[in-house]
Amino acid sequence: MRRREFITLFGAAATWPLAARAQQADRVRLIGVLAAAGKDNSEIKARMAAFLRELQRLGWTEGRNVRIDLRATAGDAAAARRVAAELVALKPDVILAMGSQAVTSLHEATRTVPIVFTVVADPMGAGVVDSLARPGGNTTGFMLFEYTLSAKWPELLKQIAPGVTRAAVPRDPSATAGIGQFAVVQALAPSVGLEIVAINVRDAGEIEAAIKAFAQTPNGGMIVTAGPGSLIHRDLIAALAARYKLPAIYWDRTPGGLISYGADMIEQHRQAAEYVDRIFKGEKPGDLPVQAPNKYVLVINLQTAKALGLSVPLGLLNAADEVIE
Repeated sequence: MRRREFITLFGAAATWPLAARAQQADRVRLIGVLAAAGKDNSEIKARMAAFLRELQRLGWTEGRNVRIDLRATAGDAAAARRVAAELVALKPDVILAMGSQAVTSLHEATRTVPIVFTVVADPMGAGVVDSLARPGGNTTGFMLFEYTLSAKWPELLKQIAPGVTRAAVPRDPSATAGIGQFAVVQALAPSVGLEIVAINVRDAGEIEAAIKAFAQTPNGGMIVTAGPGSLIHRDLIAALAARYKLPAIYWDRTPGGLISYGADMIEQHRQAAEYVDRIFKGEKPGDLPVQAPNKYVLVINLQTAKALGLSVPLGLLNAADEVIE
């Protein structure tokens, strides 16, 4: 080969990796999203807005270099499995899974498409990661909380409503997280003088009938645990608490709710966007550690307290991260 030909060939070859990288950078990425609640759910909208804002800050703009395919299943387990398979068939670059039901359905559908989950109470118990520090496989994300958090709910409910002696617990008995949360609440409640009554959250009619029956006996309150059912029906549960004057503590910030204590869901979805960005740039989900919240947020609604005839202790008010007046 002549020297001039070799130099020409070498120069062209040297540009190949740069051209390939430029083509890869210009490619529109597809992010699938699977949510347990409906697309019109106000909380899902808020979480998606935070996720998209952070993606844009990191250089990924919907309609320019990233496309979003959001699917929702309204808490239906069979629908979650079907929709998970549909999302995987689209061959997305990554899937955001909101909740335990979403991530377990996706984990069954694929072991290759990268998955970033949020709002999952027990990813190891659900079998979607090998460990928190080294998840392995194609799945990683952000925990909703550690089960020990559930022990705070009975204590906080008694602080804000000392007269409550019975607490209904809306929970999902079919989910690992639902069983785990209820077990902790049930174990700790007697120490603060609470009798616990379980309420299943399979559908609106069942919830309404159960809470109505529970409210017939005085001195009742509620401890609303995390799960797709309590998210889907959260407005109904809060309305029933107001109707029957039941002091209630919620796992997340709930419009009209008396008190909530849990992770900052908006912040968690901002962090999820950071993980998606890192995966786009070549990191593997199995090498990104599962993260637990580093802060829990206490919110107290004084309007609701007044409607219930409750005087919130000063110490509890001082401890609150947000007070709604």
